[in-house]
Amino acid sequence: MILPLAQMQEASRAIASPLFAGLPGDCEISFEFFPPKTEKMEEQLWDSVVTLSPLGPRFVSVTYGAGGTTRERTHNTVARIARETQIPAAAHLTCVEASKSEIADVANAYWEAGVRHIVALRGDAPNSDGKFVPHPDGYASAAELVEGLRKLHPFEISVSAYPETHPEALSAASDIDFLKRKLDAGASRAITQFFFEPETFFRFRDAVAAAGIDAEIVPGIMPVSNFAAITRMSHLTGTAIPDWMADVFNGLDDHPSARQLVAATVSAEMCRKLYAGGVREFHFYTLNRAELSYAICHLLGKRPTALAQKAAA
Repeated sequence: MILPLAQMQEASRAIASPLFAGLPGDCEISFEFFPPKTEKMEEQLWDSVVTLSPLGPRFVSVTYGAGGTTRERTHNTVARIARETQIPAAAHLTCVEASKSEIADVANAYWEAGVRHIVALRGDAPNSDGKFVPHPDGYASAAELVEGLRKLHPFEISVSAYPETHPEALSAASDIDFLKRKLDAGASRAITQFFFEPETFFRFRDAVAAAGIDAEIVPGIMPVSNFAAITRMSHLTGTAIPDWMADVFNGLDDHPSARQLVAATVSAEMCRKLYAGGVREFHFYTLNRAELSYAICHLLGKRPTALAQKAAA
C-alpha cells in the first residue's frame, strides 16, 4: 500500500529529532476515572479532574463496579462532573447482576442529571470462576445493552474493543463480528482495551476496516505507573507485555519518581507513533492520577485553552 504524501511526510517527522517538536495539538483526548472509595480518594479524583479539564477533553468517563458495588459513587461522581464542569461526562453501565428495569432506572437517573453519554459494557463476572452469567431478566451482551439504551433516550454510546481479542472470544474474527453488532445496535464509537505496541493497534484497525466497520476506533492508553499491577491486569485482559517493556521498568520499584519519568516516556513514544500512523483520538486510563496523562498530552501538543482554563477555575 502506498502511503499518502501527507502521511509519508508525517512519518518522516516521526523519526526525526526532536520527536515531539512542532506537533499542532490537533488530536482529541478523553480521560477515564474510577469512582473513589474514600474521602481521600475522592479528593485525589477531583484534583485530577481539575488538572486535566483545561486540556479540553471531549469527554471524561467514570467506571462502574461489578454487581453495582460502586453504582452510587459512580453516579455521584458523574453527576458532579456534569454539574460543576464544562466537560461532557460519560457514565459506564454494565449488564452484571442487573435486570433490564434496574438498568433503565440507572440510565434514566443519568439522563435527568444531564448525562448524555454512556459507555456500555457487558462487564466482568464478579465471581471467582470468571464466567459471566446474565441476570434472568437482564441483558445477555453489550450489544443487547446498547439496543436497550437507545430505546430509552438518544444517548451517545461508546463500547469496548479488543485489539488482542477478548479472552472469551472464539477467534479474532468472531470478536470483530461482535464489535460490529454493538456498533450496528447504535453505538457511536469503540474504545480499545489498553495495549503496549502501536503495531497492535494498526493491525486491529486494518482488520476492523476489512470487516466493513467504519466507526471511530479510539485507542485506549494505559500509562504504566506500576509495572507489577499492569502485569496482573494484562494477564486478565490478554494484553501482551513486550520483553523490552519489562526490561525498561526493571529495577524501578523503589524509585517512584524515576518510574514516573520512564512511564511518561514510554507511553508518549507510543502515542507519537500512533499519531504518525494517522491516529487523532486518544483515550487515557488515568487511574485517577493526572500527571502522566497530562505530560503525554503536553508532548502531543495539547495545551490548555483559555476557555477551558476559565471553565476550570
